[in-house]
Amino acid sequence: MNLVTTFKQLHDGSRLLHLPNAWDAGSARLFESLGAPAIATTSAGVAWAAGYADGGQMPVDVAIAVAANIARVLTVPLSVDFENGYDDDPQAVALSVLRLIDAGVAGINLEDGHDAPQVLAAKIAAIKELAAQEGRDIFINTRTDVYLKGQAPEGERVAEVLRRAALYQAAGADGLFVAGMVKPDEIAQVVAAVALPVNVMDWPGVPDAEALAQLGVRRLSAGSGIAQALWAAAAGMGGDFLATGNAGPLVAQAMPYAQLQGLYQQPAR
Repeated sequence: MNLVTTFKQLHDGSRLLHLPNAWDAGSARLFESLGAPAIATTSAGVAWAAGYADGGQMPVDVAIAVAANIARVLTVPLSVDFENGYDDDPQAVALSVLRLIDAGVAGINLEDGHDAPQVLAAKIAAIKELAAQEGRDIFINTRTDVYLKGQAPEGERVAEVLRRAALYQAAGADGLFVAGMVKPDEIAQVVAAVALPVNVMDWPGVPDAEALAQLGVRRLSAGSGIAQALWAAAAGMGGDFLATGNAGPLVAQAMPYAQLQGLYQQPAR
């Protein structure tokens, strides 16, 4: 069974798919070692780790190189947060995604952001068409930012999500990611009306994992929160070291050197 098929099966609803969001090969391998059945990336964390701001600022070649390096160390499926595809041209995005497929990536997130929904739909269709021509496949999880970026007024967001979801599904999307949606009644409405597996994000106010599973959500993403927390810890420890010559009490909680070495001495896929 290939990794794309495995990844699709993880969305079958038998259990809520928890996806920790990694930012490099090291964090991805760590999360896999903890039992993650698949790994997703956070575009924000990847961009910051590579020295770029989030939001389409990272060159597409850097994004693909990071994805390939992550895929190298994993045995479970990898889904890459590919922002808006780093291009406005659907054919250019499709060619970039084919490079991800060649690198061993099983899925992507592709977002509408501030673009018209028709733009994202065209990119989805172009990716699926090119992949089919090459005898390949990839799971496209379409992220709509209706909630995250306030693209519809309160009270109208569910309807706008459903309008976009129908467009994206018709174009060939495999999943729907509604980042920032937290109200149980709205989550239930979207799940009931959309045939695609629904993905939500760990966000202030979101129901716990058990409640999400009961609502019919298939996939829960960590988002950039883990990366942000670790950046904060590193900033604090670095500041302590610069001020006092001692990195602080968190050093006592550091993972042992030998344990970290063991993670990366595993045979690569």
